Amino acid sequence: MSTLPRISGREVVAALLKIGYEKDRQKGSHIVSRQVAYPHRRIVVPDHHEMAKGTLRKIIKQAGLTVEEFKQLL
Repeated sequence: MSTLPRISGREVVAALLKIGYEKDRQKGSHIVSRQVAYPHRRIVVPDHHEMAKGTLRKIIKQAGLTVEEFKQLL
């Protein structure tokens, strides 16, 4: 299992922008990113200074990426 980087929620959103997501909306400390192309998935990213490892791993999985692919986006 690959080690996860220690990054903020905003860095996660920036990485998702590179693979076809856009910032849909934000309510409180949760940023909702929407996939531009079909199937228009939505991923909720907590706007924290440092993401919890389990939360980050789940976001990477929801985006359909591996940890290595996600690291290349950073």
